[in-house]
Amino acid sequence: MTLGPDPFVPEQRAGRLGIGVVGAGRVGAVLGSALRAVGHAVVGVSAVSEESRERAELMLPGVPVLDVEEVVERAELVLLAVPEDELPGLVNGLAGLGRWQAGQLVVHTAGPQGVAVLAPAAAAGAIPLAIHPAMTFTGTSMDLTRLTGAPFAVTAASPVLPIAQALVVELGGEPVVVAEADRPSYAEAVQRATDAVAAAASQAMDALESLGIADPGPHLTPLLTTALDRTLRRSQ
Repeated sequence: MTLGPDPFVPEQRAGRLGIGVVGAGRVGAVLGSALRAVGHAVVGVSAVSEESRERAELMLPGVPVLDVEEVVERAELVLLAVPEDELPGLVNGLAGLGRWQAGQLVVHTAGPQGVAVLAPAAAAGAIPLAIHPAMTFTGTSMDLTRLTGAPFAVTAASPVLPIAQALVVELGGEPVVVAEADRPSYAEAVQRATDAVAAAASQAMDALESLGIADPGPHLTPLLTTALDRTLRRSQ
């Protein structure tokens, strides 16, 4: 497919792709914006809720908001940034409609899933890739800076694994290869760590507030930061 220049892309170089973003949630809008910033053209984005439409307008100005089928039809790389439980039905539904294209890159961001969930797209000749950024997204431009150096779990068949790794590098992240069978355990470990830290911090803040400390954040920040840093350095 032939793409015209994107006026919001600083420099559109040869080899750049037409990106279709399915899901203008916090993750999809940010990753789409990051890919646009390195020269890819975002050719369409799907956004169902009013909040997601506003986010698409803010993070991807000028990109047409389209239905999912049209986004997939236009794109050379389809970024599926939808909730994990919606992913299988979405992929199967598009396969049933004959929307997947041979040679098209199809990338999802669900932590527990590898590329098996994209089998219906692969059966049509698409190239399935799974990436998962290990960070919490706000859905704002602040996330673009935080992508730098962020680890991404990457899963793909060996012949196309370098494509997934290169995509992560373009986003500013650090690709970490995770085997298909290990994705559920990987996602569980990441979620457990996130939940544990959040729960401990919340309980400590409640305790300090009960003692009359109106703003416990400044009291806890250096303690939690130091404790977490010490724990994370265990493997170094």
